[in-house]
Amino acid sequence: MTQIQTLQDHAPGQGHLVGRLAAFLYGIVAYLVFLVTFLYAIGFVEELVVPKTMNGVAAASPAPRAQAVIVNLVLMSVFAIQHSVMARPQFKRWWTKFVPPSIERTTYVLFASLALALMIWQWQPMPAIVWHVADLRLAAAITGLSFLGWLIVLTSTFLINHFELFGLHQVTNNLAGRPMPKPHFRTPVLYRFVRHPIYLGFIVAFWAAPTMTQGHLLFAAVTTTYIFVGVWLEERDLVAVFGDQYRQYRQRVSMLLPWRRSV
Repeated sequence: MTQIQTLQDHAPGQGHLVGRLAAFLYGIVAYLVFLVTFLYAIGFVEELVVPKTMNGVAAASPAPRAQAVIVNLVLMSVFAIQHSVMARPQFKRWWTKFVPPSIERTTYVLFASLALALMIWQWQPMPAIVWHVADLRLAAAITGLSFLGWLIVLTSTFLINHFELFGLHQVTNNLAGRPMPKPHFRTPVLYRFVRHPIYLGFIVAFWAAPTMTQGHLLFAAVTTTYIFVGVWLEERDLVAVFGDQYRQYRQRVSMLLPWRRSV
């Protein structure tokens, strides 16, 4: 998820009006599923508000550690495989032989949301504490940093067209019979300082924890590893689409930490 716009068919609205309306409603439902799941995931990671958090339900006893590690690794692998495979251009070309291009992104978002929901639902708590910040002011500052990470994630999606990233732009244009614009390369605001601010926001949100449990540490470590794999796959696709334009951008702007000045 970066400054590339989604790769899709650029034809105008496909099918008759009823079909385009059904696709639009499907896009709305998929987006709502994503929104609810994403908001729940924030509470899940931050241990706030939601019934089940990363450290489980207070009344429940945790599973044996080995079992919890295996189950959690499988759940994160399901999400990672779905998220990576369905995002690849090769898969999209095959997938759109069966799924209309106008709802390809919507379907991807729905499947990703369901994979995330499955992980939250079946997550095995590992509540043993790795570190704990006792100072209340420092703990509050770390929690605030974590929420800053979530804010960076959301802000970055809107900088590159939030509604296209999550499939609503596609189904809306399809309903209106308008073609989608061709992919174009943009580096708005945060993208001038790091190439992947969405991923940076996730890393900050996951690691800035005043109380780090074994389960949270496993989650943060695995998702960070997946992010670096995802960056490699995504940048390979970006180079294939934008060629030297992206290569020059990659030389000019750092991947996750804003240590090189953009010119």
